[in-house]
Amino acid sequence: MQIIYKKLDELRPYEKNPRKNDDAIDKVAKSIEEFGFKVPIVVDKDNVIVAGHTRFEASRKLHISQVPCIVADDLTPMQIKAFRLADNKVSEASRWDDKLLVEELEDLDIDMSDFGFEIDEDEELEIDDDDDDINERHRTDDAYNLGEFDTNSCDGFYQMPIIHGSDVIPERFIGFNYAKTSKDFDMGVHFFIDDYQFERVWNDPLTNIERLRKFKCVLTPDFSLYLDMPIAMQIWNVYRSRLIGQMMERQGLKVIPTVSWSAPESYTFCFDGLPKRKVLAISTVGVKRSEESLLIYRNGVGEMVKRLTPKKIVLYGGMVDADYGKSEIIEFKNEVTERMKNGRKG
Repeated sequence: MQIIYKKLDELRPYEKNPRKNDDAIDKVAKSIEEFGFKVPIVVDKDNVIVAGHTRFEASRKLHISQVPCIVADDLTPMQIKAFRLADNKVSEASRWDDKLLVEELEDLDIDMSDFGFEIDEDEELEIDDDDDDINERHRTDDAYNLGEFDTNSCDGFYQMPIIHGSDVIPERFIGFNYAKTSKDFDMGVHFFIDDYQFERVWNDPLTNIERLRKFKCVLTPDFSLYLDMPIAMQIWNVYRSRLIGQMMERQGLKVIPTVSWSAPESYTFCFDGLPKRKVLAISTVGVKRSEESLLIYRNGVGEMVKRLTPKKIVLYGGMVDADYGKSEIIEFKNEVTERMKNGRKG
């Protein structure tokens, strides 16, 4: 690992850096003044910052002309994106041992209030727990992607995020679980198989959206709506599908909304946030397993057509008789079952 000095003007912040560090710049600047520049900035081969945006801004504040850097030219572009997120994320998992921290602070002759440690009027050292509160809010935000929700772009009583949709329909779709390793991007990506895999997108949307960017279009995740699932959870799963779709659109992906429903009670929310007279996607995977499933499918299709009058319907999994109205049906076979029929794997 080689440390080299670069002119500060040569470095470029990463324009999509999701970490907001404005409140930490003054503290980092004070640290550099007090202790020197002890942690290099990590950049890629093009001098775009991978880790160290706050140190970069603190250096500008201090009018430092050259800073120590490490060039991460041994990492692939995907690894750099992952490292940039991981470097910020892991710090949130750390916590203070309050007793040991106070003991350490009491031994110091340096004024640590400049670094966020508060001293009360009685000169007793106290720990500023604002950082813990902020980190807890960040953890909550990350778990529910609250920062992505826009009250100005939602629909219905349950505030479902709005998706505008796309008319791009590829000749083939590949399942999300195969998209990570696919070398062929001249196709769309669906989320109809292996429901548990979709949690990866929800838990780390930006990384996965970047991975899907190369494909022609993407369907929104089909988070399951089981009949025995509480209505609150069904609402939550529809909300998640809409929010991920909205995030994809805002990142420039071509998105076809997936429509899911269960019993008629779900009609009060499952069509909210979807475009009218556009292309929608539905699935018949598992529909034929019982007469009840068939009835629910047919009733839901009828309700969707009545409310949204889709221009085209991407139907994944094989045709099932229903009243599709005047919508053009574009059928795609379930490639997993087709491979099984033909004795092929992967």
